[in-house]
Amino acid sequence: MTRPGTTVRPDSALIPFVVQREGEEAAPDNLRLTPLGGGRYRLRYADEDPRDRDLRGVLWARCAFSEVDDQEQPTGRPQWRMMHPLRQRGCMQTLRCQVCAGPARTPLGWIFLAGPGAVDPSDEPMLTNHPPVCPEHARAAAELCPHLTAEPMVFLARSAPLYGVNGVGYGVRDGNVRVVERPDGPIPYGHPLMPTVLASQMVRRLGAFQLLSLGELFTALESTA
Repeated sequence: MTRPGTTVRPDSALIPFVVQREGEEAAPDNLRLTPLGGGRYRLRYADEDPRDRDLRGVLWARCAFSEVDDQEQPTGRPQWRMMHPLRQRGCMQTLRCQVCAGPARTPLGWIFLAGPGAVDPSDEPMLTNHPPVCPEHARAAAELCPHLTAEPMVFLARSAPLYGVNGVGYGVRDGNVRVVERPDGPIPYGHPLMPTVLASQMVRRLGAFQLLSLGELFTALESTA
């Protein structure tokens, strides 16, 4: 367990579960577009498996998985600035900790982190593509993630419904299935583009949240112990 104040360096044995590892490469491209009528299409894989889609039916980018160790954790050199798309999806879909993949819910809600100034708390909706963290690994996540600092913005959310995905839209160009749209931000579920999207990250909307420091978070959690 990583306690408040612990320093975790990039060469630490603790590597967040969602971090992509060396050798976890994207799968070969065998995407197809199925006509739906009225000029609409649905993106699919030629050898599609039910696991290729999330609970809302959106198609996901395939990525290799490294071998796991005796703790069922991924192995291989970490690629610190990248999240494995399917491990990210798994943690976001089930609201599990991005570091240990264990349950992340606390008596006060879920803990989400962001870099100082990375988001405006007054934005509506408030969105995140970073899975939550459990109290035991909040400090470690802040110190390990290259997108954060040792004193990140802490969002303690009482609700965090699914919002959509980060991804790209496909279409037919020069007779081939190619990327034709690169949205600037997350694509909400139900958007007209979604049938032809290949997703790479799941996004949640933070609702009824408190904005805290890490110190304030630990104090608040201690009051519920």
